[in-house]
Amino acid sequence: MHQVHIGEDMRDRNREIAAENREMLQSRGVVSINIMSAPGAGKTSLLVRSIPGLTEQFRIGVIEGDVQTTRDAERVGALGVPVFQIQTGGVCHLDASMVHSALHAIDLDSIDVLLIENVGNLVCPAEFDLGVDARVMLLSITEGDDKPKKYPLMFTESRLLILNKIDLLGHVDFDLEKAKREAAEINPHIEIIELSCRTGEGLDRWTGWVERLHAKAGG
Repeated sequence: MHQVHIGEDMRDRNREIAAENREMLQSRGVVSINIMSAPGAGKTSLLVRSIPGLTEQFRIGVIEGDVQTTRDAERVGALGVPVFQIQTGGVCHLDASMVHSALHAIDLDSIDVLLIENVGNLVCPAEFDLGVDARVMLLSITEGDDKPKKYPLMFTESRLLILNKIDLLGHVDFDLEKAKREAAEINPHIEIIELSCRTGEGLDRWTGWVERLHAKAGG
């Protein structure tokens, strides 16, 4: 009897394409970041608020992943940076093949940092390597402090955890120290930044992290 393990075959193929993406990006000196979160956590707001500062040092490119619409891409594109839109048509995540197609449509020689906004979801995006230098998990404090234990893979796979909307700490039941402690228990190497896209508090720590990542990559 022959068995076909579709899920594992798909992951193997994704890893192969992710390796090709990584080679494409690194050979051109492009530092790439996969930003993941639940819907509404503030991924697009993070890009809109931080890209103006980042463009003072880097040539920025963006890949926007959405199930439908181009609204997020339009918001980011208004900043004057190149944006490539991927509409997944119902798929709850980006995969390496989707990103591979986008990379062939982008002039990689004209950018230094590629920011990828993944589809809003706390499960699927963490399972698919896109071939990037780093994955970033964005958690809004309005989602609850139990998310690290409920969705551990997101935190295991991420190099950085951004706790967004800290301006609302006085209005929601969120234990900041508990969330940070449990994230560190899952991933002892994860870095944590607290910020507010609305007020701008802490945004310099995020842009500083991108700068260090770029410098470490030899950019």
